[in-house]
Amino acid sequence: MSGSKKLSKKLSIIGLGGINEIGKNMYVIQYADDIVIVDCGSKFPDESLLGIDLIVPDISYLLEHRNKVRGMIVTHGHEDHIGGIPYILKQLNMPIYGTRLTLGLIAAKMKEAGVSAQMSLIDGDSDLRLGAVRATFFKTNHSIPDCLGVVFHTPEGTVVHTGDFKFDLSPVNKQYPDLHKMAEIGKNGVLALLSESTNAERPGFTPSERVVGEHIAEAFRKAQNKIFISTFASNVNRLQQIVDAAEMTNRKLVLLGRSMINVIQTATELGYIQIPPGMLIEPAEVNRLTPERVAVLCTGSQGEPMAALSRLSNGSYRQFGVSQGDTVILSATPIPGNERNVSRIVDNLFRLGAKVIYGSGSATGMHVSGHGSQEELKLMLSLMKPTYFIPIHGEYRMLYQHGLLAESVGVSAKNIYILNNGDVLDIENGAAVQSRKVTTGNTFVDGFGIGDVGSIVLRDRKHLSEDGILVVVMTLSDNKILSGPDIISRGFVYVRESEGLLDKANELVTNKINDLLQENVNQWSTLKINIKEVLGRFLYEQTGRRPVILPILMDV
Repeated sequence: MSGSKKLSKKLSIIGLGGINEIGKNMYVIQYADDIVIVDCGSKFPDESLLGIDLIVPDISYLLEHRNKVRGMIVTHGHEDHIGGIPYILKQLNMPIYGTRLTLGLIAAKMKEAGVSAQMSLIDGDSDLRLGAVRATFFKTNHSIPDCLGVVFHTPEGTVVHTGDFKFDLSPVNKQYPDLHKMAEIGKNGVLALLSESTNAERPGFTPSERVVGEHIAEAFRKAQNKIFISTFASNVNRLQQIVDAAEMTNRKLVLLGRSMINVIQTATELGYIQIPPGMLIEPAEVNRLTPERVAVLCTGSQGEPMAALSRLSNGSYRQFGVSQGDTVILSATPIPGNERNVSRIVDNLFRLGAKVIYGSGSATGMHVSGHGSQEELKLMLSLMKPTYFIPIHGEYRMLYQHGLLAESVGVSAKNIYILNNGDVLDIENGAAVQSRKVTTGNTFVDGFGIGDVGSIVLRDRKHLSEDGILVVVMTLSDNKILSGPDIISRGFVYVRESEGLLDKANELVTNKINDLLQENVNQWSTLKINIKEVLGRFLYEQTGRRPVILPILMDV
């Protein structure tokens, strides 16, 4: 009894998403019977996940312990930290704590999804009691306003989660990182630090966002015709600088892309973006103005096929287009994996005669990262002085590099834990042990379905996309073939050019079914299996392909 009670009093740190990846961040701080969640993000699928709209964390562990969940703290309003919230709330309702802009962006998502939750406003001075866990906060800066780091005070010790951060000492929005408070937290003792690792491979310091504003203003001054500029919709500080450049050059501003419109609307209503009256115009008004009076702010900087910039680049946007002499600015660096899509869009824009400013931020000055580089990561480590260090939010090589940085500023190598999603770090009586896992993984969102598409469905979609489908329709009556087989090909072969192949397939199926019926084998399941076997073998011998074969039998 006492042993069980003692075991339950340990502190556990769990990553349900975002530990060894960039995207769908979700972390759990648990002490005894109290669970506090940090963030709940989403990420977009790669080309192998056919038909999937979004990936959110698997919350099986939280559903198993739903009576212990005390609430969710959200560090900031980027998609990889808030994008999963509406989907998770459909399964597990809980209080949500966030800053003003963060809650505004979450509220817009919840309204669209038709879900609700109790939401409470916090800031850098807030003090929350969540069961046995107390949470306080410190201000950081990033590429979106109102970012916080979180300090969890537990009976076992203090755990700090940095959120995403950089040390921009001249921020355009005047939200300075609270260095004094960070130093005070470190002075009081930090048991464990969870710190983001996105730029752990990048030496030096990340430049200030203010540098980008100067380059954008210069590009606006030099542009002769229409200006198209694409960036992350959630980069609110960047959006304000684009508005300022448009105002300076006396241009009207058009917004394209649902996420861009939603963020601008929310940030404007809350006072984080100031847009002069009359600056915003509808797309239909563009052709009424001279080109030098127009600026278009759009989504699609990562080459998303259905985003506004992609449609503009291939001429499929109906109300206006990119013309000879227009300027197009990509104010973002491609996320790894998106380079090919971005290159295709840039090629198309050049074909249209546009002047395109693209490439790495350091080359063009049109983008700086919102994440701290090596010297900033070391500064955070030096301020916090943790006993245990857990690098998060990065691919494995980034976590490894961040661990080396921690060693270089005095953290013991044996106290650095590079975890995978689902790994649990248990700390009891000051000693840390990583010896167990919890259920975790990806939950796929497809249309209105959440988690109803698994590996088998994805395997079938991949199979269909590679070799197509063959439908065999037959009508049977009194152990005889009444009509058919009719063979329908979709994505397998072009019927008009493959009549001989399909005629032979028809003959094989007819002979096989007649043989079975004469032997009084008339169970439909057996007939279907035999159709698949005889047809599959023949088609592979003739074409080297394995289409999905779907027999449809009818009885009259």
